[in-house]
Amino acid sequence: MDSEDRHSKAAEAELVTDPEERARLEAKNGIRQFDHAIDQIEYWLQPDRPFKLRPSAIMSLNRVALDGLSSYAGVYRPDAIAIGGSKHKPPPSYLVPERVEELCDYVNTYWVRSPVHLASYVMWRLNWIHPFVDGNGRTTRATSFVVLCVRLGYRVPGSNTIPEQISQNKTPYYEALEAADAAYDEHKKIDVSAMESLIGTLLANQLATILRDARADQPRRAGSAPV
Repeated sequence: MDSEDRHSKAAEAELVTDPEERARLEAKNGIRQFDHAIDQIEYWLQPDRPFKLRPSAIMSLNRVALDGLSSYAGVYRPDAIAIGGSKHKPPPSYLVPERVEELCDYVNTYWVRSPVHLASYVMWRLNWIHPFVDGNGRTTRATSFVVLCVRLGYRVPGSNTIPEQISQNKTPYYEALEAADAAYDEHKKIDVSAMESLIGTLLANQLATILRDARADQPRRAGSAPV
């Protein structure tokens, strides 16, 4: 599947129509969204704060991603949405709140499961729901990373993070989503094994940057510590 084929289509009045200005704001918001995700991770890693994934946390990540770009930033889509290049049809808008609650319940109920499984489940299921008019992929990847780090009990070190790697090459990510979609849509079975494999590989890549940096002769500039 071509990495540019799978994209959301929803009817909405965009706040910014100039392509260059929109790209600039998307890039700026992308940095802000990741910083917000890190803030969530650090909050939940504080002692005596048992983690609960809430819809409000997911919505806040979307709000930052679409700030200044959409009148629906941080709120659920009010209408149907289509995913170009995918056979999957997201649920109707009136079911979105319930489906997001179910997603959160799954993560909170099965918190004893592996970090990679929970992150993979979020990566697939939130995309499956497609709860927002735009920024679903970005919000999903940020939420998945939050769940991964909090379940691990520490912020994953290294640069070229999992969300960044997916943005650089989305084809394996789309293929893993399609595999999980097919298992659920055809058999009502949760099977995120392809996504688990992908996230495991991307996690290894992120951690490998630590060894690369440790072997580098050129010292890092002050303030340029890896994410």
